[in-house]
Amino acid sequence: MTVLKSVGALGVVGALGGVLTAALAVPAVSGAGLTAKNLAATFTDLPPAPREEPLSQVTRLLDRHGEVFAQFYTANRTEVPLAGVAPVMRQAIVAIEDARFYEHGGLDVKGTIRALITNSQAGGIRQGGSSLTQQLVKNILVENAQSEVERDRARAPSMARKITELRYALALEEKYRKDEILERYLNIAYFGAGAYGVEAAARRFFSTSSAKLTLTQAATLAGAVRAPYANDPSLGRRQQARLKARRDLVLDRMAALGMVTGPQAAAAKGARLGIKLAPQPGGCAQSPYPFYCVYVQRELLSSPVFGNTPAERQRRMARGGLTIRTALDPKAQRAAERAISAQVRPEDTEVAAEAMVEPGTGRIRAMAASKRFGNNPGNRKNGPNTTFNLPADVMHGGGQGFQAGSTFKAFTLATALQQGWRFGQGFQTPGALVPANGYRDCRGNAVNDRSARVYNASGEGKGGPHSLETGTWQSVNIFYMMLEEKVGLCNVVKTAQALGVSRADGTALREVPTFTLGVNEMDPVTVAASFAAFGARGRYCAPQAILEISGGDTGRTAVPPSCEQALDRRVADAVNHVLSGVFTKGTMKGQGIGRPAAGKTGTNNGYTSAWFAGYTPDLAAAVSVGDIRGSYRYPLRGVQIGDEYYGSVQGASLPGPIWVRSMESALRNVRSHGFVHPDMSRFGGGFTPGLKEAQAAERKAGRDRKARHQRVRWNRGGGNHRKPHKVRWKRRHR
Repeated sequence: MTVLKSVGALGVVGALGGVLTAALAVPAVSGAGLTAKNLAATFTDLPPAPREEPLSQVTRLLDRHGEVFAQFYTANRTEVPLAGVAPVMRQAIVAIEDARFYEHGGLDVKGTIRALITNSQAGGIRQGGSSLTQQLVKNILVENAQSEVERDRARAPSMARKITELRYALALEEKYRKDEILERYLNIAYFGAGAYGVEAAARRFFSTSSAKLTLTQAATLAGAVRAPYANDPSLGRRQQARLKARRDLVLDRMAALGMVTGPQAAAAKGARLGIKLAPQPGGCAQSPYPFYCVYVQRELLSSPVFGNTPAERQRRMARGGLTIRTALDPKAQRAAERAISAQVRPEDTEVAAEAMVEPGTGRIRAMAASKRFGNNPGNRKNGPNTTFNLPADVMHGGGQGFQAGSTFKAFTLATALQQGWRFGQGFQTPGALVPANGYRDCRGNAVNDRSARVYNASGEGKGGPHSLETGTWQSVNIFYMMLEEKVGLCNVVKTAQALGVSRADGTALREVPTFTLGVNEMDPVTVAASFAAFGARGRYCAPQAILEISGGDTGRTAVPPSCEQALDRRVADAVNHVLSGVFTKGTMKGQGIGRPAAGKTGTNNGYTSAWFAGYTPDLAAAVSVGDIRGSYRYPLRGVQIGDEYYGSVQGASLPGPIWVRSMESALRNVRSHGFVHPDMSRFGGGFTPGLKEAQAAERKAGRDRKARHQRVRWNRGGGNHRKPHKVRWKRRHR
């Protein structure tokens, strides 16, 4: 039935023209621009149907298994087709809001005439008479409003607005079938308690779907629409009592219209309201994995996949209605969280953060931190909470990061091997070094520093002969400063950049002699992704949180990994060979994970921060520790962290154990894979003058120390009691 036919059939023009001739003299009506002369043109010369923007909906984040772990929205709404709404819900809304919905052409003549007469006599809007189509128009205009002024205009209780609604309603009836109008109305209407649309309302009020609503539930939701704020059950008992009264009115109306029987309506009225308000968390602070959620949010706002311009991406974020499948692995996430919480408390000013990345894809499997996400009580600066995304860089909501320390030696090692250095190759090192010559940045500028004096960090090696292996395993600062000078500072910088290294604050890398000692501030996600490239035999993949975007007007869009062969495969194999020794002969000796692994500790000058970055062929992770108040002002010396006191925090003393515990758990029940054996014809056969002699002397000194230690313990008990004391010594060292 077209609008013009329905207008003629119902006698709208005649009815309004004849019945309301006297009423039109009332200022309220004539002020709307209606006269008997132009009445027919007003309702036959119609405007186009109102423009309909996509409705604001919920955007949901899914983990790798398809489970929702976060959602955010401007309006809590999930659109559903009319076929997905229970028939009883469709009947209930029609019964109470527009019983003649399927009979009229968008304008309920009887209801409109009654309302116009009443309102004209009252001098303003006093009675409703809007059809469902008119209500849909009002909601569309409110939804499309770009400002509060436009929203107020769309809701204004004026005759002019009512006439505009009538004209748009007739235009909508020309454009859509009745069921299409009903579907749009059920999806756009506000039901109260923060629920927009029938699906969100069903979940919010009754923890069910709109397809499974019962008669009692459907009548309750239908009753809520007319005054959603006055009947909002989340506000208290008074509002719930009003809602129950409205529900019973809907049931009576359905019975009167023959939609249900009298006994059915009576039984439903005798039931309790049955409200079971389900929480509808919104925003990352209410997600169980808030740091990952923040990363995804920031990624959406910066990714061209989500929109060509920042403004377009912001609009899509506000409208929502998307399903974002991410790389988050709950198993790895829990492993990281538990490993951190076992050793660092939220109340500590020292913070630990960890990111886990999959080699060969760049998929971020976990992001965890020792503090909870959110504001501190009273908005205090320091406390158990933080709004910084500690595992990430500034672009993804993080802070300035911490200096990465000796983890950067891995890039100098890779550069040396790329240039033809061999295992066992090295040189003599002094006990101190002034970087006065030989350092140039990538612009060709000399960046020597005659005022600096570099020493080996306490417990991380000493002067003397060192090879690539011993210099790495003992993390000898001076060896690596000298190696960097030999292979070229700029070449080391380029290796790091090829492996995705960039500062957490987004500024240019500091190309200085101490680059290899990790003077640049980094974040765990970036460091984990760069080390994952070693595990993937030199294939670097940019960190990836989002795997697929679906919904909205884009359909389904897969986000492929962004990878490139950043390092020769055989060079990566050689790096893995050397860095594996960190667990067997180096700074992490005795802290393995029961499968092939490689990594590098990072302890900064003055103990301003500490790191461990390590990997297997299946998973890479980086752990940082530093003081959130400022790493330079508050170094990690003489500190109580968790239940432990640390004279100084080194890479192997806190970040290392966190890494070990998290990786063991994350990789449990995952098949173990080893690294590819290095090409010894290319990398074997190196020589370091004096190294064998120094190692032999060190072994002899170690045996002498052990012998002296045993003699001291032997003699403490006296010559006549040797055996018992030997037994006690063994017991103490089990």
